[in-house]
Amino acid sequence: MTDFRSLSARELAPYIQHTLIAVGTTRQQAEEHARQTIEYGFDAAMVAGSWVGLTASILEGTGIKVASALDFPTVGVMTSRGKAAEAEELVRLGAQEIDIGVQIGWLKSGDYDAFREDVAGVVRAAGVPIKVMLELPLLTEDEKKAAIELSVEAGAAYLKNASSGAIEVANPDSIRYLVDHAPPGVKVKASGGIKTRQQVVELLEAGASLVGTSAGIAIVTDTADEKTESY
Repeated sequence: MTDFRSLSARELAPYIQHTLIAVGTTRQQAEEHARQTIEYGFDAAMVAGSWVGLTASILEGTGIKVASALDFPTVGVMTSRGKAAEAEELVRLGAQEIDIGVQIGWLKSGDYDAFREDVAGVVRAAGVPIKVMLELPLLTEDEKKAAIELSVEAGAAYLKNASSGAIEVANPDSIRYLVDHAPPGVKVKASGGIKTRQQVVELLEAGASLVGTSAGIAIVTDTADEKTESY
């Protein structure tokens, strides 16, 4: 078992998906983000779909993954067919993992089959690991269990506590909850307001396999502070 507290800040990089999803991102910023991912040895460059192709071309041959997100940052607004089609296109452009928003409203309405099929459609179309953003603070205990069960049945490879810090600042309790309820083979990714090395260590100790943050460089260079914006 890895002793995460003994790792240097820089040694945490392989557990971090370096995120840049922001309005108005320029080509120069996208290129620099990809180069940073290589320089610091992050697990993946997480970018908006519009920059997947460019990012993939820069990361080609490095062994570093290209990841993207859909039905995000406003979660649950896309149609299921649209979501599946976008997932297929992201993979064509070079995405190797996709984080997706789920239909929390359908879940709360009792439309379990539709919720499951929404995720399953993306899994089938993409053919790459899919991470589901479950928005745990918005769910009752029964809804949490149902969301996990339905997502796993749909083929999700990862469970996520939330889509961003606006929903929940990632915390060990939420991560342990997902780990405890996930079947073997389904992993957990932490996201939302992750800004410091200490947070990363605590989330990994709680069982997260990955963390997603836009504060990755500050974290691995030990220059992070509470004012750093992260997703």
